[in-house]
Amino acid sequence: MSPATLGIVLGAGAIGGVLGSVVTGRIVGSVGVGAAFAAGCVLFTAPLLLIPLASGPQPAVLALLFLAEFGAGFGVMVLDISVGAILVAGVPETLRARMFGAYQLVNYGVRPIGGLGGGALGAAIGLQPTLWIAGVGAVASVLWLLPSPVPRMRALPET
Repeated sequence: MSPATLGIVLGAGAIGGVLGSVVTGRIVGSVGVGAAFAAGCVLFTAPLLLIPLASGPQPAVLALLFLAEFGAGFGVMVLDISVGAILVAGVPETLRARMFGAYQLVNYGVRPIGGLGGGALGAAIGLQPTLWIAGVGAVASVLWLLPSPVPRMRALPET
């Protein structure tokens, strides 16, 4: 694929992100902030399952990669905006800097470990099986959230 085509495909994530940021308020208003967060967790990760499906004629590959990028960009905005609102509303102002520092350490700190693990797994079993494992694992990560009260949270807590 040409660099321009790749740029268009990757740019779909930005378009999805802008659209997601525009509609997140309406999603929160209709289903509640907790359900919007849970939905964002799925909407961000489920499009990753399209990536290992991307094979065959180039138009099909491009369409699947475009949809994966667009959907993940949309979902990550729903997720980030709703979780940001929950965290800001639920944590006292005096603890927010520490909480966001810890949040970013966990969120960004595990990525190099995941990258190394994914690279090792890809070398051991192949790229496509590794992408399936990563996609299914990412979607399944929402299961940790389901027993908590967060998905049933309609409005932000009062601080």
